[in-house]
Amino acid sequence: MKLPALAAALAATVVCASHHARRGPLFTKSPSKDAPSKEAQFKTTHFNKIAIALTMGALSLTGCGAAPTAGAAALSPASEASRPAVASTPSAAAATKAPATGSALKPVGGSATAAADPGIVAAPAVPATPAAAPVDPAAGGAAPAAAAAGSTSVAPAAAPVSAQAAVAATGDGSQAATARGWGAVVAGDEFSNTGAPDSTKWSVFNGTGHAGKGLRSPQAWSVANGVATVSGNSAGTTGGMSAKFAQQKYGKWETRMRTNARDPKYHPVLILWPNNNTSPNCAEIDYAEGSTNTAQIKFFLHYACSGSNFQTTAATTIDTTQWHNYAVEWTPGGITGYIDGVKTFSDTNPAHLPSVGMHQTLQLDWFPDGSATKPSQMQVDWVRVYK
Repeated sequence: MKLPALAAALAATVVCASHHARRGPLFTKSPSKDAPSKEAQFKTTHFNKIAIALTMGALSLTGCGAAPTAGAAALSPASEASRPAVASTPSAAAATKAPATGSALKPVGGSATAAADPGIVAAPAVPATPAAAPVDPAAGGAAPAAAAAGSTSVAPAAAPVSAQAAVAATGDGSQAATARGWGAVVAGDEFSNTGAPDSTKWSVFNGTGHAGKGLRSPQAWSVANGVATVSGNSAGTTGGMSAKFAQQKYGKWETRMRTNARDPKYHPVLILWPNNNTSPNCAEIDYAEGSTNTAQIKFFLHYACSGSNFQTTAATTIDTTQWHNYAVEWTPGGITGYIDGVKTFSDTNPAHLPSVGMHQTLQLDWFPDGSATKPSQMQVDWVRVYK
């Protein structure tokens, strides 16, 4: 694909807007997220992921064509070989799924949008790639799920949603880690196990959902063929989980994620959350967050607990039904966000930086508006952390 064609799809804005804390009990502004479980079956074993998984294991010892029917289109399996590479600069090679320590890929270029606030810089939007063909999800039965202490509502948890056909996806895409030379992966998850998320790496949420709406159930999660899937059903049962690894101050995080053709009421979110649920300035870094606009992904940096100015944000037009690599770099000099190796957010105001250590969370949050909700999904291929 030619670079001009990609540039035509770019759009990024930086604004200050009302946004609530995304995860849970820390701040009274808003709790966390939920989803029903769904098994997405990817058929090809990723040998390179096995190598990364082995590396991580060692480190842990020393730290989305058939038309949809009643529900939203479900993500379906796709072999790694069937994924055409994401377009990059003319000299960039098509990438295969490989560890961040592999050969560097050049970031996609584009024009920049000026920032509204000092120290905040908007960067080129990432080109949207063609959407994957939707497939029908199979209806799942509901079952009661336990709520955590302090929960105010309980919704039924849905049985796994079965994928009906394979769809094409993008290749591994450009990674911020390779484009910027972040070096070796020091922690993370390649999701090489089968079944529930690895309990040595993740704490799975079990209780009420975001802002007390719906339910977060462990049954919403499934891991198979190198991919973790969290599903949200029509009743608002969904899921989330937080990492036990890399609970650190400063560093780089990168996550490969996609959604199905989701209901606008289900928002996928990749977050850095304060360790021990404690932060003097209500710090929160949402380095990839969906909203009611399903053609956008936003970046939110929360730096205050109240007032009219409590966050900075950027919005990037992108097709989230394709695989993309979302990253955040946190240094003493500021916070920078990337999509497929392209800078999309930057805030260098020292007063906006978190003062405590943070860790990764993965969430599919439900924002009901009184209308019917279609089942939706988020899939994560890997999470990688760098120094």
